[in-house]
Formats: sequence, structure tokens, C-alpha cells
Amino acid sequence: MLVGVSEQFLITLELKGVGYRASVQAKSLVLNLGYSHPVNIDIPDGVEVEVVQNTTLNIKACDKEQLGLFAAKVRSWRPPEPYKGKGILYKGEKILRKAGKSGK
Repeated sequence: MLVGVSEQFLITLELKGVGYRASVQAKSLVLNLGYSHPVNIDIPDGVEVEVVQNTTLNIKACDKEQLGLFAAKVRSWRPPEPYKGKGILYKGEKILRKAGKSGK
């Protein structure tokens, strides 16, 4: 069987941060990422977005390239930062944490 035909490709994104939430309204993905406004991203044709919890997104598509581009577009709004570990992460991604300022 061919992956993409019999079963769709899947990318899971996790939102880590206080107040970070996601929801799907019609054909757009609404993200609350700590900005003063919600972020609306149009979902392209052929891509399905499912919000499992408020902080977990399952993105499915038959076209692997289109799936990767959409996932990268969503992730670009809050890439993971190394000091607190907040942001939008791929499932299973490890963030290399940095030490902050050392106090006197």
C-alpha cells in the first residue's frame, strides 16, 4: 500500500505556553498565542486540521510537501524558544534549553 493514498500523512503539533490554544472555525485555524489578537490561518484545500485537545493539532494531507509547508507556516508564528521552552513544537521534538543569566 502507498502511504498518502491508503492512509494520509500526519504531522502533530503541540502548543506549549500559558494561554496557548487552537481551534478550527470553518476553513481557518484560529490560534491564541499570547499576541493581542488571535491569529487566523486559512487551511488550504487537501489539508485537514483536527484539534485533539486545546493544545494539540493533528494535520493530515495526501500531499507530503503541502502538509510540511502548512505545518511550517503554523509553527513560524511561535517557534520554540530555548530559555523557557515555549512555542509550537513538532511531536517528540526536544528543545535544547539554555541557562539564563547567572545571578551574582
